Amino acid sequence: MDMNNHNQDLKEDTLVKTTQTFKALSDQTRIRILHLLFYKECSVNEIAESLGLQQSTVSHQLRYLKQQRLIKYRRHKTTYYYSPEDHHVFHLLNQAIEHAKHT
Repeated sequence: MDMNNHNQDLKEDTLVKTTQTFKALSDQTRIRILHLLFYKECSVNEIAESLGLQQSTVSHQLRYLKQQRLIKYRRHKTTYYYSPEDHHVFHLLNQAIEHAKHT
């Protein structure tokens, strides 16, 4: 990356989206959900059971993550299954987790 042109690449829209991504990653419950979904597609009930959370809490956080375009879902009969929308964020999350383990 050419460091002389780094400010030219950071447009307002990119800055806003980047800030929103870090805001989404600033919540422990959302990090736990994203980390789980990084390894397997899950329904709301599976997430709640795996993480020991209330279904309403999981649903609320999933709605937020979907609005941020960090996760997507597919429907099978009456059940929705959630998975990563974009692996860039999951690599960022993994790097942050590795950094936390290292320090």
